[in-house]
Amino acid sequence: MKHGLWTVIFDDKMIIKKTSDFSISNPCGHEIDDDSFWNDSKWSNIHAIQFTDDGVDNDQVEYKDGTPNGSYDSSVLGDFRSQFINRFDAAHLTHLQTEWDEDVNRSVEVVEGEMVETVESEADQITRKGARPTSYTSA
Repeated sequence: MKHGLWTVIFDDKMIIKKTSDFSISNPCGHEIDDDSFWNDSKWSNIHAIQFTDDGVDNDQVEYKDGTPNGSYDSSVLGDFRSQFINRFDAAHLTHLQTEWDEDVNRSVEVVEGEMVETVESEADQITRKGARPTSYTSA
């Protein structure tokens, strides 16, 4: 099996990106919770896909039943971007937004003998780390 810029592992419902802001040594994967998508009959015999998207038909599909690796044929399996990359992008945007939301400076101080927690305002968060992400699109 070759190493593509994208890997899809069907049993794990995982789409992994290894290009642009990620790499083969530092990939990013997201589990896509969409049983109706993963249970489509065209995926029933597919274990994994290694997709390069370099204009050369060298992308590979690994089958569950021992059939030799095949190529990813968009006329049979559909457009890779709309089926996998767009799902990854939506999951990654949610991840980035969650990280942004959870990255809040908090401090505790004693005021008149009582512990008081101060939470960073959204305006201060924007000043410190930029605006909350509103889109993510893989190149």
